[in-house]
Amino acid sequence: MPRRSLVLASGSTARRRLLEAAGFAPSVVVSGVDESAFDAPDTATLVRLLAEAKAGAVVGDTGDAVVVGCDSVLEFDGRSFGKPADDDEARSWLRTMRGRAGVLHTGHCVIDGRTGARRSATASTVVRFGEFTDAELDAYLATGEARQVAGAFTIDGRAAPFVDGVDGDPGNVIGLSLPLFRRLLADLGLTVMDLWA
Repeated sequence: MPRRSLVLASGSTARRRLLEAAGFAPSVVVSGVDESAFDAPDTATLVRLLAEAKAGAVVGDTGDAVVVGCDSVLEFDGRSFGKPADDDEARSWLRTMRGRAGVLHTGHCVIDGRTGARRSATASTVVRFGEFTDAELDAYLATGEARQVAGAFTIDGRAAPFVDGVDGDPGNVIGLSLPLFRRLLADLGLTVMDLWA
């Protein structure tokens, strides 16, 4: 059977790099979904709904490709933290989080463009933040990375030294859980090998 093409409904370079490192060659189609228009009773549901909307927004333009959409939000003290509006907001968040733990939720939606079948789920990973100093925090904020990512941090970029560890799938914190992706594909009757480049 010929290889199927994979479309990532996200402009996230971290998600694209994760897929490429795992043997995929995804095309990228940014969904343009307005994330602020969504509401849900909890963070895990919110990210799943956003992932479904992102994948659904691009599947019509991708032929028979398999489309994966994702969205990530950090839950901390019962609140949801997406991308900070500015450095002041990021500083406030990260000061509160240091020395403590939050849960990074990533919603995933996979749609088989050939059949229209879709599956979605959320993966959740505990993130344990280190006791970084204010000077370290200021230096990190000066890089601009915090404004680009959910929760104002990464574990695959400049914030990595300030995260003591994760409990669960680290790829999920980066933006896409490859084990969950494999399970969702299997639910659609597909394998990762069908999509390997």
